[in-house]
Amino acid sequence: MIDPVFQSTNYQLASKLLDAAALRQQAIAANIANADTPGYRRVDLAPDFGAQLKASLARQGGARDAVATVKATLAEDSHARSVRPDGNSVDVEHELIAMNRNAVEYEFLSEVVTRNIKQLKLAITGRNV
Repeated sequence: MIDPVFQSTNYQLASKLLDAAALRQQAIAANIANADTPGYRRVDLAPDFGAQLKASLARQGGARDAVATVKATLAEDSHARSVRPDGNSVDVEHELIAMNRNAVEYEFLSEVVTRNIKQLKLAITGRNV
């Protein structure tokens, strides 16, 4: 009975993107923590995550299990340049901006997931509380 709610493409996509946002937050935290570590290279979500997700949806035609195979991973940011002579590629200002953007994305995605759960609750109880 509740499987259609949790197996819908929108719910699964939002859930997968929510997991990716949480992983990106861990990467940002690690980057900030290592801002003074000589030779540390900035990490972020693997750049192919979005492309894999999009391709999976297109290939499967929006099927329910299309996004289940895609997994967000961390990778060294090849576009980040060293900002210090010791080879560290972390720019703290950039990380703080990325953290704020990620927080907004996380908030939006959590609202999407919450709405799906509220719809299920409304269907069960008949009340919108």
